[in-house]
Amino acid sequence: MDINYELYKVFYYVATSLSFSEASKKLFISQSAVSQSIKTLEKKLGQTLFIRSTKKVQLTAAGALLLKHIEPAMNLIARGESQLLDSGTLGLGQLHIGASDTICRYLLVPYLKQFHQKFPNVPIKVTNATSIQCVELLEQRKVDLIVTNFPNSHLNHSYRQKTICNFSDVFVANPNYFKLRKQEIAFSELNKYPIMMLDRNSTTSEFLHNLFLQHQVDLIPEIELSSNDLLIDLAKIGLGIAFVPDYCINHENKELFVLKTKEKMPPRQIVVSINTTMPVSASTEEFLNLLPEVGN
Repeated sequence: MDINYELYKVFYYVATSLSFSEASKKLFISQSAVSQSIKTLEKKLGQTLFIRSTKKVQLTAAGALLLKHIEPAMNLIARGESQLLDSGTLGLGQLHIGASDTICRYLLVPYLKQFHQKFPNVPIKVTNATSIQCVELLEQRKVDLIVTNFPNSHLNHSYRQKTICNFSDVFVANPNYFKLRKQEIAFSELNKYPIMMLDRNSTTSEFLHNLFLQHQVDLIPEIELSSNDLLIDLAKIGLGIAFVPDYCINHENKELFVLKTKEKMPPRQIVVSINTTMPVSASTEEFLNLLPEVGN
């Protein structure tokens, strides 16, 4: 089917903004031109792509399906253009990473520093998102690579993957509020205390809920947040028992102690993943080479 790229481009901007007027502003064309382009595309495809209303539009099922394929293509084209325009970067192009704020702070900063020192002219962009959301960014080709917690139920195993860190999760609490330092506590008993953890949109939450279910315990957290650092701060003032990665904890800090659990806490990994369905840039390969590789 011979359909002009510009029609798909107009569709993309309308579909992502859900507004003909917003799309016209971004494309620097009239709103009537946007409307005509969409009508032409719908006629060529034989499908209605949008449900029109006075202010906003909505995608039909066909429109949502088309966007699922068009969005990665548009992102891939944009990244290709960006790399070509970065003439001062020795052909490396921009490095765009997706990772959580915790992984960035506690793991990636030294490697980002090394990369920046080695290639000072290469732009580095980091998009903070949960490990689950990072997979979506990779699928949509919005980033070159992602660094996430593993296991990750959303991660496509066909992606190129490298394990760069092993870690364990721990429960931490303030000894002045929770007299549990010398005890070995079972999950069923621990569940009676106020547990603080990351929210449901995280692999950490998914991991801990599944772990408790394996031991016939229905986990009901007291507090759910999006920041491990904030969980640690709240644990320090005695609001509850926080569940966090061990690499976030300063073990010399007397405000917190690590609880001992009767059930074994399975180790997890941090992995870097690349979508091999798109070209891998030289900057991505260079950054990968800086990262360590460890066995599971």
